[in-house]
Amino acid sequence: MLRSITGKPGPSGFGSASTAEQVTHGIDGSNLTAIVTGGASGIGLETARVLAMRNVHVIIAARNMEAANEAKQRIVKDNKAARVDVEKLDLSSIRSVKAFADNFKALNIPLNILINNAGIMFCPFQLSEDGIELQFATNHLGHFYLTNLLLDNMKETAKSSGIEGRIVNLSSVAHICPYKGGIRFHKINHKSSYQNKLAYGQSKLANILHANELSRHLQEEGANITVNSVHPGLIMTSLMRHSALLMSRNL
Repeated sequence: MLRSITGKPGPSGFGSASTAEQVTHGIDGSNLTAIVTGGASGIGLETARVLAMRNVHVIIAARNMEAANEAKQRIVKDNKAARVDVEKLDLSSIRSVKAFADNFKALNIPLNILINNAGIMFCPFQLSEDGIELQFATNHLGHFYLTNLLLDNMKETAKSSGIEGRIVNLSSVAHICPYKGGIRFHKINHKSSYQNKLAYGQSKLANILHANELSRHLQEEGANITVNSVHPGLIMTSLMRHSALLMSRNL
């Protein structure tokens, strides 16, 4: 925890104070394609920007297409050679996730990297269009379904190219603070006992469990794909919009 706060480098030579540009220095991703969910703002936008800087073909998957197109223009303005496309994706909607996956497959292009970044945090109790508590639906189920739909594409890309595929789930240290007992599968939609912070922790715990189990399956299968979950640290982005105290400190 102290190393995370101070930014002191770890064994890799990088720490929490390292930037994406520093970490990717010297990498040429000309032969790579990446999907970044929530790539229109915050951590997702910075991820998309730096991947594009390293010559990766980036697909920004976002619910707000206006914001996604603005993000694309920002990236291209500073990097004329950037290869950036945008596609509609609402992770809280099973229908939207399926449509996104179908549209991507129709492009008939490889997929090397899937960064499951998008998320919502500490929002009031709401149900998705599929009748699922919104934080769990968006942060976990949408990404779980998306990953499953694109997994065969990633396996084929890794096999044909010989390049290791990467799946990254953006989790959070909040995974240590879910409801008592962990994920309440029998009470996901229980409004009267809903607590926004614990529900967020529950969804982030699910992200980590998903990454761990998928990694185990892929290793047993011999697929050339690694799966990781990562806590990106505390960064003031629009993700904080439902946290009045944190937002007030940023004003």
